[in-house]
Amino acid sequence: MTRTVIESKTRTTVIGFDEPFCVIGERINPTGRKVLNEELERGDFSRVERDAQAQVAAGATVLDVNSGAVFSNKMAEDPRYADNNFVEPDLMEQLVRTVQAVTDCPLCIDSSVPGALEKGLAAAEGRPLLNSVTGEEERMELVLPLVAKYGVPVVAISNDDTGISEDPDVRFAVAKTIVERAADHGIPAHDIVVDPLVMPIGAMATAGKQVFTLVRRLREELGVNTTCGASNISFGLPNRHGINNAFLPMAFQAGMTSAIMNPVALPVGPKKIAEKKAAVEAAGVVLPEGMDDEAFVKLFGMGSTLPRPGKEMEAIRAANFLLDHDDGGAAWIAFNKDPDAAPGGRGGRRRRRG
Repeated sequence: MTRTVIESKTRTTVIGFDEPFCVIGERINPTGRKVLNEELERGDFSRVERDAQAQVAAGATVLDVNSGAVFSNKMAEDPRYADNNFVEPDLMEQLVRTVQAVTDCPLCIDSSVPGALEKGLAAAEGRPLLNSVTGEEERMELVLPLVAKYGVPVVAISNDDTGISEDPDVRFAVAKTIVERAADHGIPAHDIVVDPLVMPIGAMATAGKQVFTLVRRLREELGVNTTCGASNISFGLPNRHGINNAFLPMAFQAGMTSAIMNPVALPVGPKKIAEKKAAVEAAGVVLPEGMDDEAFVKLFGMGSTLPRPGKEMEAIRAANFLLDHDDGGAAWIAFNKDPDAAPGGRGGRRRRRG
């Protein structure tokens, strides 16, 4: 069976057809996160530390570390900051060292800048996953020698110099080309994790069926593991979690072995709590005196004021169990154990009355 081994200094994660679904936490990424981007520009890595720990606690077994920041304020002072080739290498090294200081979770080094990839690889302890190479000639010539030099696995994205094709046969052909070119560099197929590119189903009605078919072909014909940006499938649609929750187990059943995603349900903030309290009071409901916010949000099914595993993690854990990747359901039972429940009590199995 194909096994892609990713390691930190003390911990190993295996992506494989016979392994539990691998969750690659995506939140250490300044792209689209204005506050994080501004903090990184100021040299503040405290949110990175919190995000790393929260994702691991929620069930991520690999952490993606992306250095794609834009330092607008520094750009005004020094024109070199307009060039990501200048910004990202040092930032990537800082990000990798920061994350490794607070968790032993294996890493995925993620950048479009080759210099940042190499800086991240040099700083990483163990055997990280590299994200990514595409089928573009220039990109393969830059990245594949780096993969071979450090002896690491790599994410291969199924687009080339012609762009992203809507034809799944073309995307398969691009993946096959990357696998063959990687072999020329001595990189085995089991060290390639193909991203077949999930299209938004709101824009392409066949997007789900396409990716399921593609994943089966990649597994059966190329013998490679697969991944995707899980939330792409629901882009632009209402109730994205509902679509993601259905998509992930279906992709897993088709043969997908990992996904880059957010494993954390974001905490309920003060604004939502205040709005709910006002609505409750307007309805004439009297709350117990001294009730704290955490008790309040739990009482009204709003979630939690603390980071916790998201609904997608529930779907993945259930799929692991149903597909026999969870020995005896131990992980499912542990995942669903009430952290506030007292030990002992009445939680044991009861004998059914005849």
